[in-house]
Amino acid sequence: MVDPTSDLEEDVDEETAPRCVTCGGPALGVGRRTVTWVDGDDAVHREFCSADCRDEWEDERPWADG
Repeated sequence: MVDPTSDLEEDVDEETAPRCVTCGGPALGVGRRTVTWVDGDDAVHREFCSADCRDEWEDERPWADG
């Protein structure tokens, strides 16, 4: 399957897709969400399979309230 959210149009299947940090399922397709932030010199990102899993995530960013 070509991931429609990929700028590179890479072939991504359930085995090679990033894992959702909330439920562990494959984070791919149109429901996929990504949160990215900069921590010092590093770019940090978390992948989610859906907006619901993104909403359930316990935000670990330094400025987060949760």
